Amino acid sequence: MDEKKTGKEKLASEPRRTFIKQTLGVLGGAAVMGMLPPGMSSAVWAAGSDAVETTKAKLGFIPLTDAAPLFVADEKGFFAKHGMTDVEVVKQSSWGTTRDNLVLGSGSGGIDGAHILSPMPYLISAGKVTTNNTPLPMYLLARLNLNGQGISISNEFKDLTLTTDASSFKKAIADKVASGKKVSAAMTFPGGTHDLWIRYWMAAAGIEPNKDLPTIVVPPPQMVANMKVGNMDAFCVGEPWNAQLINQNIGYSAVTTGELWKNHPEKAFGMRADWVDANPNAAKALLKAIMEAQMFCEDMANKEEVAEICAKRRWIGAPAKDFLARLQGTFDFGTGRVEEKSPHLMRFWSEHASYPFQSHDLWFLTENKRWGYLPTDFDSQALVAKVNREDIWRAAAGEMGLPAEQIPTSKSRGVETFFDGKTFDPENPQAYLDSLSIKALA
Repeated sequence: MDEKKTGKEKLASEPRRTFIKQTLGVLGGAAVMGMLPPGMSSAVWAAGSDAVETTKAKLGFIPLTDAAPLFVADEKGFFAKHGMTDVEVVKQSSWGTTRDNLVLGSGSGGIDGAHILSPMPYLISAGKVTTNNTPLPMYLLARLNLNGQGISISNEFKDLTLTTDASSFKKAIADKVASGKKVSAAMTFPGGTHDLWIRYWMAAAGIEPNKDLPTIVVPPPQMVANMKVGNMDAFCVGEPWNAQLINQNIGYSAVTTGELWKNHPEKAFGMRADWVDANPNAAKALLKAIMEAQMFCEDMANKEEVAEICAKRRWIGAPAKDFLARLQGTFDFGTGRVEEKSPHLMRFWSEHASYPFQSHDLWFLTENKRWGYLPTDFDSQALVAKVNREDIWRAAAGEMGLPAEQIPTSKSRGVETFFDGKTFDPENPQAYLDSLSIKALA
């Protein structure tokens, strides 16, 4: 990481901070500033201050349950508690809009940061999804949640009762194509988490996503309406849209994504790198507010309140009942299968849900290579080292006084195992890639 980018923090060395704070306590701020040569007072004050550089930030979100930490941080006053009194949390219509508004930045009518699909800060930083392939440096500051997404199927295929095993879906789709009808599977953004989950699920059953069941992009809030009119056969999205599909009797859930990869990383809190570099204390303040909100969301005693907050029109605008059951760990798949106290419920804080493991981001980039979104010779490790700012997360955790057991000792969670028996060793991503039989490498 570029050492110059943390210059404001390094200027305020601990001995100097201690001296200034002690002196201010004895003599008072005005007296100390009056003793300094002209022009030095502001520099010394900045060096000794942990105050936020700005109280303003504009953050985007997509109407999904996993944006709850941003909703809660706003509703419960956590942003203001940490000095960020002028935070706007603004709804975005799609992940493409989120990307475009990040490129603009708040100074040009866009946003400074966002609730975002974990691969997106990387794809944006690499210029792979931006206009004219122009890179926009981004930082990933925290993970917002683990688990909690779903793959849903149209009632047209309800007799198949699909689960983690999608093998029967392959023939059903082939038969539909043979009859002259079109087929498609919807996800929310190319190379994003939902795209990767549904591709993995299909490929494990021998379905080639780029040939047998092509993927299309549909914004999360439009998934249910599009399946209702027959625009797709399957989709992958976050909540509450899988539950809403069942409640409206349009389709059913095949799997919750935690069944594909237990405690998988999902959404992230990402910000423009230039904003964080210019406002390191404000960035930590935003992060601390979100982390505190994640703790609130994790507490089972708060789930009903979280559901009520999500249900508000300014946030998601859906019935609270569509959020609550799955937040509490009860999954009705719409097929007669009901799982209570599921180990795959959405996690906001436990299991180190907030910490952005660099090994997970390496998997996302490896999967983007698998499907041709990134070239096979792309230097994933170098980009992870630049974009993933787990060091800022650790600094925020330290300032919050978190107990040691809540702070991971490694940047890697180690070897990961998936539902089909495949394993990903972050020390050898190529071995994982080589083990996959279905892929579309660039």
